[in-house]
Amino acid sequence: MKIIKSSQKKKLQKELEEIYGLPVLSYQLIQGGKKRLRAFSGSLTREQLLELKKIAKVELVGMYLISEKDTEPRLSFDAVSLLRKKITKNIIEINKEQFEQWIRGYDLEMQTQKGTIVIKYNNDLIGIGKSNGEKVFNYIPKERKIKTPIK
Repeated sequence: MKIIKSSQKKKLQKELEEIYGLPVLSYQLIQGGKKRLRAFSGSLTREQLLELKKIAKVELVGMYLISEKDTEPRLSFDAVSLLRKKITKNIIEINKEQFEQWIRGYDLEMQTQKGTIVIKYNNDLIGIGKSNGEKVFNYIPKERKIKTPIK
């Protein structure tokens, strides 16, 4: 568990604004393993969190918010829901047929701008994908995908 420094947070915040249109996040950002950032909004200070880590061997605090595995930060599946009213950029709307495919984990064949894409269906943001311009790759976690076949 490593608490992100303010200089790193400012850089990340700028990227999040460029990609998603997100305003400044008021969370403390904590890096866990595998290039994952977690958001903590509790009342503990930075120093108290570090002390808690020493005393209780705490490994994770907060909600998984951002993956830094790619070249740009990618919001987690749950972060899209949490921040849905604040996300304003790189949103594409899909139809019912595409939605049925998307929630089952299929990639979508469609022309879009390259990069990270926020998927919208019926006024709800339902996930994140990555586009190469011709295909949007699905990033829904395996355990969240619908298992039943399309009718």
